[in-house]
Parts: sequence; C-alpha cells; structure tokens
Amino acid sequence: MDFYRRRGKRLIDIGLSALGLAVSLPFQAAAAVVVVSSMGRPVLFRQQRPGQDAQPFTIIKFRTMVSEVEADGDTDADRLTKAGSVLRSLSLDELPELVNVLRGEMSLVGPRPLLMEYLPRYSDREARRHEVRPGVTGWAQVNGRNELEWSEKFELDVWYVDNVSLQLDLKILWLTLAGVLRRTGIAANGHATAPEFLPPHA
Repeated sequence: MDFYRRRGKRLIDIGLSALGLAVSLPFQAAAAVVVVSSMGRPVLFRQQRPGQDAQPFTIIKFRTMVSEVEADGDTDADRLTKAGSVLRSLSLDELPELVNVLRGEMSLVGPRPLLMEYLPRYSDREARRHEVRPGVTGWAQVNGRNELEWSEKFELDVWYVDNVSLQLDLKILWLTLAGVLRRTGIAANGHATAPEFLPPHA
C-alpha cells in the first residue's frame, strides 16, 4: 500500500488519464460544439481550486453556466443552461479534468476539489481531505455525491485519505461509471449542484 500511495497511484493516473483523453476525444469535441452553440465562448471554465496540501491550481471543465450578467437571476440554478444540465447529468463537463490529472494537479480518485474560500472554514479534521491530490471522482461521490450533507461528505473524504489503496480506487472508478449511467446524486434538492459550505458555527 505504501508503494501505491508513493508511486503506483500516480503511474495509474498518468496511464489512465492519457488513455481517457484519447478515447474521450470525440465526446469532448461534441461537448465543445454543444457549449459553443448554446452559450458561445469560452468553451472551458477555469477556476482556482485547492489541491494537495491546499496548494492552488486551475481546474478545467466544460462551461455549463452563463455569466451572472447573462442570467435571469443570480443563483447557480438561474445560470445553469439546459445544455449545461445535460452535460452535467452525463458528467461530460468533467472530462477536461483529465488534463489536470495528467499534469499531476489532480488524481483520478480523491476528495473533490472545492472552492478556495472554503479553506478557512474547515475544522482540522475536515482539512485532512487535502492530504492527498483531489480527484475527478471520490468516495463521497459514489456514496451519495451532492445528495449528502457537507459533514457526511467530509467524513467520507477523510476515511478515503486513511484508506487509500489500489482495490479501493478501482472500486470507486467502477461505481463512478455505474453512477454516471444511472445519473444519480447530480444535485442537492433546490440547487444546481450543492449549497454553499458553511461551518456549523457560521
């Protein structure tokens, strides 16, 4: 397990992300056409997120929302387009993150990278989710995704950090594929994705 944590996980990330980029190229091209035809340019959404050890990196996704200026309201649900909703339901918006994996900024499996402004809101235990590279998918994602409360997500993230293994990562990847096909846990009730994370004392 120590070898997997130190070297094996990264080697698998490189191999599978390179393969995934090649195989998904037609799907990414189709997604890009959908974004341009429904929302215009830019095609990609870029945002600073905290990576391993909370170091910032730029995450890359397909755009699924219009700008606040273009939207009829100021919530994510107002900004999410019909085309963007389809891309999210099929998880096609996440495919460019394979570039982040290839660069070493993310892993295929790990806690999802959240917002930079959340960093000071974490408890010491919750902050442990940054002890590993963030993932395209993770233990929380296959156990409820956005249907979970924040506290539940973070407990699952910390459990993953303590139990990283090849067998667990393969299980998560398999369950992720099944979840994409079933389109489960995409959004919390009343939200385009999930509500803002606020600590209990906020």
